[in-house]
Amino acid sequence: MTRIAIFASGAGSNAKKIIEHFEHHASVQVALIVCNKPEAGVLKIAAEHGIESLLIEKEPFFRGDAYVPLLKEHKIDWIILAGFLWKVPIALIKAYPQRIINIHPALLPKYGGKGMYGSHVHQAVIAAKEEESGITIHYVDEQYDHGDTIFRATCKVLGDDTPETLAQRIHALEHAHYPKVIEQLLLS
Repeated sequence: MTRIAIFASGAGSNAKKIIEHFEHHASVQVALIVCNKPEAGVLKIAAEHGIESLLIEKEPFFRGDAYVPLLKEHKIDWIILAGFLWKVPIALIKAYPQRIINIHPALLPKYGGKGMYGSHVHQAVIAAKEEESGITIHYVDEQYDHGDTIFRATCKVLGDDTPETLAQRIHALEHAHYPKVIEQLLLS
């Protein structure tokens, strides 16, 4: 059984889709939800699905052991970032080389990096008058939104788009593709 930990900071819509996708899977299990915000909706989703959660703190994550011993104790094989807003420390990257993946709500390398998340990304895409946007699923390395691309999907940017309307189409792409791409990657 391949055991994954989902790292998330917010409402958890992507985490929920991933949990539902693997709920009765023969060889992949969502074993842990890792979160850095005590009020995040993803913690409620974890509880509803009977998945253990771990609330992490900044100091031990960045200057301590990055919770690697706890992840190893839970026998975590892969880490899936789903709206996790902290940069992943080098200690975690070294412990899980090429086994941490992220989804970004734009077509990297454009509109990535520090501060480029959520509506900030969509505002920048619209302001630049891009004709298309989309999602990029990629491996995590030492830089924000930089690791090798695994998968991309696109959608049109419409002339009357707002960050909210574009976000709806981006979320639809995320929900449609992220769980399936994770499954293909883990089973290949």
